[in-house]
Amino acid sequence: MELGISTFVELTPDPHTGNTISAYQRIQNLMEEIVLADELGLDVFAIGEHHRADYLVSSPATVLAAAAVKTKQIKLSSAVSVLSSDDPVRVFQQFATIDLLSGGRAEIMAGRGSFIESFPLFGYDLKDYDTLFDEKLKLLVAINDQEKISWTGMHRPAIENLGIYPRPYQKKLPIWVAIGGTPASVLRAAKMGLPLTIAIIGGAPSQFAPYTKFYRDEFIKAGNDNANMQVCINSHGYIAADAQQAADEFFPPYAQVMTKIGGERGWPPTSREQFDFMRSPTGALLVGSPQQVIDKILYEHELFANTRFMIQFSVGTLPHKQMMRAIELYGTVVAPAVRKALQA
Repeated sequence: MELGISTFVELTPDPHTGNTISAYQRIQNLMEEIVLADELGLDVFAIGEHHRADYLVSSPATVLAAAAVKTKQIKLSSAVSVLSSDDPVRVFQQFATIDLLSGGRAEIMAGRGSFIESFPLFGYDLKDYDTLFDEKLKLLVAINDQEKISWTGMHRPAIENLGIYPRPYQKKLPIWVAIGGTPASVLRAAKMGLPLTIAIIGGAPSQFAPYTKFYRDEFIKAGNDNANMQVCINSHGYIAADAQQAADEFFPPYAQVMTKIGGERGWPPTSREQFDFMRSPTGALLVGSPQQVIDKILYEHELFANTRFMIQFSVGTLPHKQMMRAIELYGTVVAPAVRKALQA
């Protein structure tokens, strides 16, 4: 099982001081985080796309291109590319370029996005939320499959037997479909024969197990190549020397962000009681000592038989020193123990 890190590159106030670091400093910190993950032998680093003030990266491809020339072995992915409000031709070209820069380490994680700011920003109608993604995902896959294509759709000008360049270093770019937990999205990925990422940010992970079974059943039923039947679980988490330290350091920025987002969506504020419940052995958060995080990753692997696990450390702004220490513990303690256990 591959082990990686995902981030939305938050740019939120420190919950203790109220201060926000500069965008320049946050980007420099991010580069150090990616380089450290690469040096520690982690498998994947993925960066999200957002178009709002509290998240810094609106163009994952730009940041991943910078990371491509600073790293040697780690795979570099979006998390996600909001394909509904982008042009699949440009997305492919950007990630093919990252693939050339990195010697074949680029991936695309395509999703509809959990926020809607990009739709009015780029002139799209939310009533087309589902059809935009479905059509553009199919176009992206077609471009990935063949150099010259002809295409006609509802949401993009037609393409008449044109070549899409550059082509990637790999024969094809890995394209994952990221979902938040809807059967229709699972079915789409399965029928198209694409790897699946499930983001679990609340509730009990066990509630998501039927989705992975549904995905595998429909994937096989569609007659797809089993080599492409990949499942990634993406969870919020944080690692410190002991459980109390991890919880005390992670809760303030986590609660700040989740309460703000929840307020926008009509959810109640995030309480410490709720947070501690989600840290339980069967809860959604992987926040604790290295051993607790090891146990939770292995627990989720028992549920999902997933081929990749991604931990999102930075839900809210953490001091850079703490973030680097969490990555170090993940790479030097957690990852080796998980790999050993799975090999056994």
